[in-house]
Amino acid sequence: MNESRQLPSGAGAGAGAALRKLVPPPALCGFLLLLALTFTVSYAVGAAAGPVAPGLHGTGTSRGTGDTGGGGGTDDMGDMHGGGH
Repeated sequence: MNESRQLPSGAGAGAGAALRKLVPPPALCGFLLLLALTFTVSYAVGAAAGPVAPGLHGTGTSRGTGDTGGGGGTDDMGDMHGGGH
């Protein structure tokens, strides 16, 4: 009875070979999984740490007061630019 369940030699060989060509190697799957895990952990750590510059607002944020928030920050430096006055 086992003979009736076995496929002829040419019937299943083509489908199995084609399937093996489409499946990526296990090392590539492992690398992609590790890459996704690393990205997920780094994103979670970054989200937990918060913004780098808390006072910095994105381009989409408007204050509604018309205040531009100052220039490039050179006025805050005081006399550090001149040095020898």
